[in-house]
Amino acid sequence: MKKGLIIVLAILAVLLIWGWSGYNRVVTLNENADAQWAKVETQYQRRFDLIPNLVNSVQAVLTQEQKVFGDLATARAKYAGSQTADDKAASATQVESALGRLLVIVENYPQLNSSANIQDLMTQLEGSENRVSVERTRFNDVIRDYNTAIKRFPTMILAAITGFNERAYFEAASGAENAPTVNLQ
Repeated sequence: MKKGLIIVLAILAVLLIWGWSGYNRVVTLNENADAQWAKVETQYQRRFDLIPNLVNSVQAVLTQEQKVFGDLATARAKYAGSQTADDKAASATQVESALGRLLVIVENYPQLNSSANIQDLMTQLEGSENRVSVERTRFNDVIRDYNTAIKRFPTMILAAITGFNERAYFEAASGAENAPTVNLQ
């Protein structure tokens, strides 16, 4: 009788320790994903802070490209109003599309390319784009680790019981593989 009780208690202790450590691991992975998304947002914010400066510099030279400027403003406002990571990623993709069109405009106007202010802003924006790309890649790596952990047996049971669900990867919008085109005629 005593031996059976000890075995049952030992099994319960092992299950409790496994559950505790498994839960803590999933919580840590989930928090890592949130922290990495915050890094992506930091780089988005850096980019969004640079865009008005670039737009103002370009607007001083160009007035006929108002649609691109309006698209950038709209996309930035949509990002600011987004609540979820998926909504923010979609909004950021709209910013990238409008920004791509603006960069094509800048390349097609020699007087813009010769402006030191615009060149400096373009260099900063290029650096910002590289940082965004790096942080997105890191975000997807963290999400992969989290999603893998909650799909593996037996942690998948614990994840289902405690409400941990699969998280979405950052994915480029359809058509992002195509370079933007701007017809200036």
